[in-house]
This record gives sequence, C-alpha cells and structure tokens, in this order.
Amino acid sequence: MNGKIVTHNDFDGVVSAAICSVALGVRKIYFAGPTTITKSLIAISEDDIVCDLPYPLDCGLWFDHHEGNLQDLEYRKIDPSTIKGRYAPLKSCARVVFEYFSEKGKLPEFIEEAVNEADIIDSFGYNSIEEWRKESPGKIIDNTFRISGQSRYEKESYMREIAFLLTERPIEEVATTPKVKEKFERSIKQEEGMLKLIKESSTLLSADKDCEIILLDLTKYKRRPSLIKNLSYLLHPNASAVLQIVNLFDRGVKTNDLSFSMSLGINTNAIEHGKDIGEIMRILNIGDGHKGAGAGTVHCKSKQEMLRKKVAIKDKILRLWKGQVRKGGL
Repeated sequence: MNGKIVTHNDFDGVVSAAICSVALGVRKIYFAGPTTITKSLIAISEDDIVCDLPYPLDCGLWFDHHEGNLQDLEYRKIDPSTIKGRYAPLKSCARVVFEYFSEKGKLPEFIEEAVNEADIIDSFGYNSIEEWRKESPGKIIDNTFRISGQSRYEKESYMREIAFLLTERPIEEVATTPKVKEKFERSIKQEEGMLKLIKESSTLLSADKDCEIILLDLTKYKRRPSLIKNLSYLLHPNASAVLQIVNLFDRGVKTNDLSFSMSLGINTNAIEHGKDIGEIMRILNIGDGHKGAGAGTVHCKSKQEMLRKKVAIKDKILRLWKGQVRKGGL
C-alpha cells in the first residue's frame, strides 16, 4: 500500500498509526480530528488507511471502535462488513488495529505494551487517582502531547516522530528519549498553572443536588487555555464526572461555536454505574464518544445564541445523566 495513514490526533491515534506503519511499511502519517473527516477537509483515497476517526467517503482500510461512527454508517446505509479493515467496540482503536494485523502476520512483540497503555488511556481505565498519577510510559508520552506553547505543526511533527519510534523500540525506551523527557518536564511545570486555572473556573452544577458533575467553563478566556480537565478530580475527588465547555478557535481567533467534552471520574470505574457519556453526546446529536468519555460541538451564529445554547446544552446533559440507569450507589 503506497498511500498515507490518517489518524486521530491523540495517543490512541499515534499507537494505531505506529502499528499500521510497521505492518504495511507506510511512512506518511497525517493527524486529524473527527470534523476534518466529516467535512472532507483532507483528501483521502482508496490507497489510504484511516484510524480512530469516522469513515470517510472512501479509503483503503478503516479501523475504529466508536459506537457513534458505527451508527453513522447505518445512517448512511453502509454495511460495515463491506469496508476493508475492522470495526470493534474495544477499549482503544490501537487494540482493534493490533488484533487485525496480528491475525495476518507477526508484529514486533514489544508493540503490544503500547497497545495496553492505549487501552487504559483512551478508556480512562484507572481505579484510583494514585494510579492515574503514576508515571507509566504511556502516561508520560500522552502528557507531552498536551503541553501548551506548541504550534500545530510542531505538535504533529512530534506525534509523527513518536509513532515512528514506537515502530522501532518498546514504549518504555521511547518514554526515556531526551525529547520526551524534556517535554514531560515541561508538562509537569505547567500542571501547577493548570490546577490554578481549574480552581478558578470549576464549580459544581447548581441544579445537581447530588454534586456529581464538575463544570469547567472556560468560555470567558480570549485564548483557549491548555489543560487536562481530569486534573479537576484532584480538587473534587468525590465527583463522578467533569464537563468542560470551551469556545472553538479558528486560526487563533475565538468563535461563538462551543465544544463540550465530558468524562467519568475515576471513582466510577470500580462500580457498575450504568453511565454512558458517548450516548449522551449522540442523543444530543452534537458528537460521540465512549461510555467513559465523549465530546461534541455546537455551532452558534452570535454571542447571544452561544450563551443560550451553553445553558440549554448543559441542562440537557445533566437531565440525560440523571436519567441513565444508576447502580452500585452512584
């Protein structure tokens, strides 16, 4: 295959791309978000591989694990079995890709450890705050993707570099390379500022009598703050979820469009909670996700519309959350 790999711009996407690269010998990797695919903002041909993203108009191989993307195929009347590649509702797309190519030939033994890390990171499968804070190789690398002060070109070049390193050596070695160590140290220094910002911007939803959802509203900022929303659990350890609301930016300019992202708290992983964040986003028809995390976009023509929709969507999310089956005392 002589095309390119188009993959999600996160840790899961990087590991997925690494497996495709080592299995197929493809050296061109491009990073994108779901909207880039749904709006056909990047040219994709029948020679290309798409990972951890919605199915495009056409491609050579497609790998994914998002239920919403499967539902989109049904809406488009596309039979998933006719698409080359694989869809499976696993913890990470990297796991889907790994299982597919493992069945077709031998992959380097060391690459499965990166897949194990992707399973945990993408599903937020931690059982305690202490476990989440532990500096595993995958966690170290994932943190380096989130530091502020990087241009898009710099970040994507770095992610591409990491993907190629993962084709050559174990993730433990990749995490100790000088560039990764330097960026990780920067991420640690930036965490103090992130926690300060979260403390200033986070509240518990006023209508949420059980104090389950942390609201992290960042719409007041003229520049989008770079932070890790799950740090909110260090300040609100008993919360069950965090909801982040930010404005989208177009080439550095703040727009009236809103991004909602939500994830379950660590304390929900040890119980049968019946919550599904991805389903909430799909019901609202604004986005997609997994049971443990989801995100969506709401377009607004004016600031007034933005303010109205922010309140309306926030209230709908809370109602849907409360309406989902609750077990185990959550």
